Amino acid sequence: MVNVPGLGEIAVGPGADFQELEIGGDGIYRAGVDGVERILAPRDRKSELIVYEKQTLVYIKSAMGHPAIYPLPPAHFNAPAEAVLMDLDGTSVHSESFWMWIIELTIAKLVGDAKFRLDKVDEPHVSGHSVSEHLQYCIAKYCPDKTVEEARSIYYEVTNFEMNEIMEGRGKADAFSPAPGLKEFLLALKGNGVRIGLVTSGLYEKAWPEVLSAFRQLDLGDPLEFYDAIITAGQALRKGQTGTMGELEPKPHPWLYAETARVGLGIEPERRQRVIGIEDSGAGVVSIRLAGFAAIGIGGGNIEKSGTTPMLWSACENLMEALPLILGC
Repeated sequence: MVNVPGLGEIAVGPGADFQELEIGGDGIYRAGVDGVERILAPRDRKSELIVYEKQTLVYIKSAMGHPAIYPLPPAHFNAPAEAVLMDLDGTSVHSESFWMWIIELTIAKLVGDAKFRLDKVDEPHVSGHSVSEHLQYCIAKYCPDKTVEEARSIYYEVTNFEMNEIMEGRGKADAFSPAPGLKEFLLALKGNGVRIGLVTSGLYEKAWPEVLSAFRQLDLGDPLEFYDAIITAGQALRKGQTGTMGELEPKPHPWLYAETARVGLGIEPERRQRVIGIEDSGAGVVSIRLAGFAAIGIGGGNIEKSGTTPMLWSACENLMEALPLILGC
């Protein structure tokens, strides 16, 4: 066990979620040099903890060539919650398999092979991050002669076609389904005066149909009226229209959760202990923690595989199991 400022005591070494590295930050940091006591990386190696005596920095890697460094603040939660920050894909709506299928279709078109299939080991790399990160990973592995720009063009063609098919009732029947207990969970929060912010790394055009589909199935009315804030990664950048910076600042960066809480819900930093985030992905857990909030992990995602379990305040199998923890009852 080692002490990590901002995180506490965690297991490190063979069989543990975190492993020690000698060099981190793409060569910037070295254990034992300039005050760095140790460098730790979770199983997915998407981030690195640069541990000093009194603080921890988190180095977020980037397949797009723009890494970032953030301090890891301590995070505490005192129930009952004033606000809940909820992830969309996997936590509120089950859709990850659909979006991985879209990535698969995109790469199949990119390489000109209709029989192309992703490997099982690709799953942690094509979910939970931005579209460009997913595509960059696939290009590096399957078609290094192609570019992200080429892949993005195909991706949005495929996405627009499949989403239109779904909205017209002709598309993939099982594309989006509400998470078990979602309606009861949301209504219980509302009934107890808890504000709800919906947070996704997905761009608006892929996220909004998911939200609408879930609310129609649950007969919950207008999502814009129900949620207190909805923050997506913005609009896709295409020729002839404005875009977004969400492709370079998605989870595991803190900004989506930070914006939902501070701007969307108006929560002052000193009230952070009354806010809890809910995620099913390792990238999302890191994002919540870097934004300064405690996190509850929901089963079914890649938290365990990513090695980010030690960053959780609590872990639950489903939303209804988490409800008593959130309400303090």
